[in-house]
Amino acid sequence: MPDTTARLREAAYALFEQQGYAATTVDQIAARAGVGRSTFFRAFGSKEDVIFPDHEALVARVAARLETLGSDPGSAPIGATEAARIVLEHYLAEGDLARARYRLTASVPTLRDREVSSTTGYRRLFRDALRTWTGEEPGDDLRAEVIAGSIVTAHNHVLRRWLRGDLDDAGAREALDRALGLVLTSISATASDARSGAALRDGTTVVVMRSGATVEQVLPQIRAALGRERPHEGPSPA
Repeated sequence: MPDTTARLREAAYALFEQQGYAATTVDQIAARAGVGRSTFFRAFGSKEDVIFPDHEALVARVAARLETLGSDPGSAPIGATEAARIVLEHYLAEGDLARARYRLTASVPTLRDREVSSTTGYRRLFRDALRTWTGEEPGDDLRAEVIAGSIVTAHNHVLRRWLRGDLDDAGAREALDRALGLVLTSISATASDARSGAALRDGTTVVVMRSGATVEQVLPQIRAALGRERPHEGPSPA
C-alpha cells in the first residue's frame, strides 16, 4: 500500500498541475496510477485527502509532545518549541510535495479554507497544552492564547519563506530557532509576570523609590499609604 499510495499521490499532483484541481476526478487519478477506484478510496478518503494525507498523524505527534508539558517554567517553552519543530521537519521531509501543495492551496479556495482550519486547530492544541503551564482556566486563558498564537505565527512565517524558496532547509531551521527565540523571551516574561502577579495579589504591594530620607522617616509614610489602600478592611487583630 505505501508504494500504491505514493503512486496515487504523484498521479494526483501531476494531474492537478496539468488540468487543475477542480477538473481532476478520482477516476482519472486512479487510472493514471494504474489502480482501480476502490484502491484509491482505500488509500484516501477523498480527493482532498490526497493534498493533506498525513495531517492526522502529524497532529497526533505534536499532541503527544505537548502532553508532556508541565507547570515548570523551563520545560514548557522547550516542549512547545520542539512541538513546533516537528511540524517544520515534516514539511522539510516532504520537499517538493509540500511546495506543490502550497501552490494548490493558494489557488483553490476549498483547500485554502482547510489549511486555515488546520492552523486554527494547531493554535487550539498549543493553547490547551500551555494552559496547564499558565494555570489559567478554559475561557479565561488569555496568556495561553497569546503564547500559542505567537508560536504558530512564528512557525508559519518561517514555513512560508521556505515554501516560496526564500530559505533552504538549513536556513529554515535557523530561522525557526530565531523566531521561536523571540517567542520564548515573551513566554519567560509572561511566566515571571504571572508568578509575580499571583504573589502580589496574595500579599502586599510595595513600590520602592530612591529618597534622601532615612528608613525610620519613610516607614510611617509606607504604613499610612498601605492603610489608605485598604479602606474596607476591618481593624487588625491585636
